[in-house]
Order: sequence, then C-alpha cells, then structure tokens
Amino acid sequence: MILLGVNIDHCATVRQARYRSYDQTAPGPVEPDPVALAVLAERAGADGITIHLREDRRHIQEHDVWRLKDVATTRINLEMACTPAMIDFALRVKPHSVCVVPESREEISTEGGLDVVARRSQVKACVDAMNDAGIVTSLFIDAEPAQIDLSAELGAPWIELHTGAWANAWHTPRRAVEFARLRDGAFRAHAAGLIVNAGHGINYDNVADIRTLPHVHELNIGHTIVSRALATGIEEAVREMKKRMNA
Repeated sequence: MILLGVNIDHCATVRQARYRSYDQTAPGPVEPDPVALAVLAERAGADGITIHLREDRRHIQEHDVWRLKDVATTRINLEMACTPAMIDFALRVKPHSVCVVPESREEISTEGGLDVVARRSQVKACVDAMNDAGIVTSLFIDAEPAQIDLSAELGAPWIELHTGAWANAWHTPRRAVEFARLRDGAFRAHAAGLIVNAGHGINYDNVADIRTLPHVHELNIGHTIVSRALATGIEEAVREMKKRMNA
C-alpha cells in the first residue's frame, strides 16, 4: 500500500486571499480553515498531513501549524526551507517529519528539487538537528544520482522525489524520459537504504503511472485534492485519490 500525505496549503491560500490582514486564522468569519480540512482528510483515510510554512507566509501561518499539532491524529509532515529560523521552529513544534525544500519568493509553487550538493553544509546541519530531536528528515530532490547519493551520506532517512518535471511533460515526448529518470532514481535511492516518497504535480489522471514507480512509500499530494474537494468535498476527494493510488 502506498501511503497518502494530503497537503492542505491551498486551503489556506483561499483563506489568505480575503483574510490576510486578520490576526486570527480561525474560527468565526475567517474561512476556510485548513486545520478543519485536515481533520476531515484524516477521517477519509489520509495517512498524514503535509503543511508548508513558507518564509513569506503566503498561505499557512504559524498558528495553523500549532493548531494542527493539537488535533492531528495521523502524522504531521512539515515542509520547510533549510534556514536557521525554520530549523528552530521545527524543533519547537516537533512534527513527526520534516521535508526540506528549496524556496524562492518569486515562485508560485516549489519549482525544483533541493540542491543538496551545493548546500551540503546547511543541509547536514538541518539533518543532524532533526535526527538528534527524533524528527524524521526527508529531502525534496530531483532524481539525480549525485543528489540521491549525498542525501544518503548525510544521514537523511527519507527522500521525496520531485515529480514536477515529469508531470509538466505529460503531453510531450519527454514524459517517458522523465519517468525513466524517476524510476532509476527510485531504484538508486532504495539501494542506498533511503525510504522513497514522491510529490509535486501528481493528479487524479497521472497517479496511474506514478503508482508504478518502484519502492514508493508515500505520495504527498495537495493542489489536485483541494481542487477536487471544491466539487465533491474533501472526504470524497481523499477517498478517490487513495483508491486510484492503490488500484
């Protein structure tokens, strides 16, 4: 069984479009509430909740993370930049796991994998701090041999393969090339002793291919589930994705 981590960020995106100037993140008139969405997602079978506290606070706010910590019944996966401020925050919140991602204020969403090779010292400091605190570290990386090998060398138990390039190539001849890269990366990571997760750009159609990747432990999916939930409700959206992931 492939596990499903539901990313609730874009529920907060809708909230912030109207209530960005409010001090509170819920309840009362401030809606929608990503934490309430997470509770419903768990009820429908989500195996974990992923939440990304960005430096610019464009969607999730610190208060959301603390509230989720109080009510979550599954695992919390905190996506975060590799910065001293975010390391300190993670050590205070103590989620089950963190996923270290690159961040750029200009990007709409995360556009590529973390360059572990170029940022070796910063990533090592983050992995060491999380390991010492008993927090599982996942590194969000492209399926490149050097990135995979160094992730294992630095002691990160998990990686999350960035599937965005493959998803963006869905209607192009590069689709097969990008999938082969992901497949080779999954084999290499598994051989290195890493737990292999995947995420970015996965939807209800292309999940039929991504679920055939070898050794995949968990998929972290957000935008398409939140989009489907607008029409069907979050519980049905989660149930349908879990069904397609493990058909």
